[in-house]
Amino acid sequence: MKKQIIIALAFSICAFSFAQKKELKTAEKAIKSNNYAEAKTALNQAESLMSAMDDKSKAKFYYLKGQALYAGGAGSIDDIDASLENLAKANDAYSSEIAKLKQEMANGLLTKGNSAYEKNDYTTSSKYFEKAYRVTNKDTVFLYYAAATAVSVKEYDRALVLYEELKDLGYTGIEKEYYATEVESGKEVVLDKSTRDLYVKAKSHIKPGERNTDSKKPEIVKNIALIYVNRGDNDKALAAMKDARAESPDDINLILSEANVHYKMGNTEEFKGLLKEATKMDPTNPELQYNLGVIASESNQNDEAKMHYEKAIELDPTYINAYINLSALVLGQEQPIIEEMNGLGTSKADDKRYDELRAKRQNLYKDAVPYLTKALELDSKNINAARTLMNIYSILGETDKYKSMKEKVESLDSGQ
Repeated sequence: MKKQIIIALAFSICAFSFAQKKELKTAEKAIKSNNYAEAKTALNQAESLMSAMDDKSKAKFYYLKGQALYAGGAGSIDDIDASLENLAKANDAYSSEIAKLKQEMANGLLTKGNSAYEKNDYTTSSKYFEKAYRVTNKDTVFLYYAAATAVSVKEYDRALVLYEELKDLGYTGIEKEYYATEVESGKEVVLDKSTRDLYVKAKSHIKPGERNTDSKKPEIVKNIALIYVNRGDNDKALAAMKDARAESPDDINLILSEANVHYKMGNTEEFKGLLKEATKMDPTNPELQYNLGVIASESNQNDEAKMHYEKAIELDPTYINAYINLSALVLGQEQPIIEEMNGLGTSKADDKRYDELRAKRQNLYKDAVPYLTKALELDSKNINAARTLMNIYSILGETDKYKSMKEKVESLDSGQ
């Protein structure tokens, strides 16, 4: 009886082994014929027999399942993830075949990423580029493409993760570039080395050369900093700015970005110092002068503010906000005059002082008029400038100008 049981069990194990090999062979044949649905069916049946498989059969199962899920490039990104999980379980039994398949996957993902990019579908494009990198973990440029396309659609959180990874990997993107001058056009063109050498030999191109491309590291650390700025994470933004400026000390936009972070944080002196640094680098930039005027004005340094506003106008005579702010500087001197006038008594001396203050106040208005007039000339719909002028003309007793400006204010108010 015991002998019969042993024979029966042996027969059962042989049957299992035969079934496993049959299903694996069926799956392998289906994959060769690109019939991935049939391959998946066979593999599902084989999976139920996994407990009886030896290591060699298991390795083959995982390799075939990885192929079936990839489906020659027809699988989704999720299918590719599942495929990679199975290929990882195949161990070293199919190392060369898996390496070849992964390279095929990466190429296919890159093709899909480029196709999505050309259709302006940057979100999808970015995901394909990232996955192309994850497949092999060696083509780091794909990770860079993924980060750059994520930024273009303002997917900043995702882009930040990718940029941080690139930074940690020490990615620079520096490549050797081959070039030559086209004889017909006289223009320098970049070519792959073999094509360039062929053209030079054919004498259609001259002056061959080679050089390294610029490093992508400054761009990466700069974007990390700007994303932190966008997120309002000021401390991390400043730390990232420090790294970015170390890479690109002459990048004026980085200086301005850091200045803006300090401004948001209320660090007035740091903001002012950075603006002055930027002004030295770009002395003909009216916006820098204007911003220096604003920060000086907020610190009650009116003479300095006036100097910067006037410099902004000198650099750009159409800088309307500089005219508006100059008028505000002038009119800002009115309040202490009014307060003193209101505190005067009725004595003869007080009456004399009142007349002096009244004349001083009117002179302020007259000083403000040219700035407001110019602002209105540059922007005929600037209702604030028009209304301020109307009030000034009323106080100065210039009736005709008051009436004219009143009509303009009413017209602007009504939207005509």
